Amino acid sequence: MLNETLQIIQQRRSVRKYKPEQIKDSELQAILQAAIYAPSAINQQKWHFSVIQNKDLLDQMVVIIKENLLNSGNEQLAKRAQMEDFNPFHHAPTLIIISGDGQHFNYLDCGAAAQNICLAAESLNIGSCFIGFTRLLFASDQRKALSKQLGIPDGYQFIISVALGYKAEENQAAPVRKTDVFTYIK
Repeated sequence: MLNETLQIIQQRRSVRKYKPEQIKDSELQAILQAAIYAPSAINQQKWHFSVIQNKDLLDQMVVIIKENLLNSGNEQLAKRAQMEDFNPFHHAPTLIIISGDGQHFNYLDCGAAAQNICLAAESLNIGSCFIGFTRLLFASDQRKALSKQLGIPDGYQFIISVALGYKAEENQAAPVRKTDVFTYIK
């Protein structure tokens, strides 16, 4: 029998269809609280969370990412950017960009915080999805101005982002998980 935590871990899925309504501030604060309780190397907590709920800014960011995809030289990515409804954030009303100083184990720290965000969101029946395309925002000429606008501290860099919003459809069944990935040494 699984406890509540294990159930949340097993039921969480990447959500790519969101309702347009914004998540409640109290839910957002609970999710962010979970993020900062992630482990970090030597408890340095060298992370920063930029929470974007402004639709105009999210739309501007989508345009920058599309431009970078179109200019990437990668035909497959360019085709994806040309799709009429392409939105790298899946139209989620909230995006959390996690940045860090990139030193030592900071990538792991920020990844653990992102996972806590996703699990806390799932526990509140809020959908989440890791978004790697956000990296393309910081490959543009606007990266310094955008970093400043997002409040990213000097010397910090983008690590990962997470889209959040109320689910427009229920979680799908879990894909079959590989079970031949363990080696036991006793």
